[in-house]
Amino acid sequence: MSTFMANKGNIVRKWYILDAAGKPLGKTAATAATLIRGKHKPEYTPHADCGDYVIILNCEKAVLTGKKGEQKYYRTHSGYAGGLKETKYRILMQEKPELAMKVAVRGMCPRNSITSASLRRLRIVRGDQHEYAAQKPEVWAGK
Repeated sequence: MSTFMANKGNIVRKWYILDAAGKPLGKTAATAATLIRGKHKPEYTPHADCGDYVIILNCEKAVLTGKKGEQKYYRTHSGYAGGLKETKYRILMQEKPELAMKVAVRGMCPRNSITSASLRRLRIVRGDQHEYAAQKPEVWAGK
């Protein structure tokens, strides 16, 4: 019996919906990272991009547990001296919840070239209406 190796020719991609309403930001991001990498599939191959498409709904209703809203910061740097900008996660979740979710999912993926391709299959939406009905997405039940 030969070992199965996933490649572009034999990967079947599905669309899944995750609802973040009332759930911790990190748990939703961890589930999304698993789905876009394809680790939930029996055909998972570490060096191949075999993940699925993920739509995250209600990202503005995701919650931060503990004191993360006040103690955790989103930091960016322009590259110039004194170019550090810090934003508390409480404010980031109010103004740009899509960015907060994307940063969380990206942090849970490995630092390699497969991650950039995988993140293109991540769709983050405010509210519970999305424009991907033609792809016939399934609600992720979890395992």
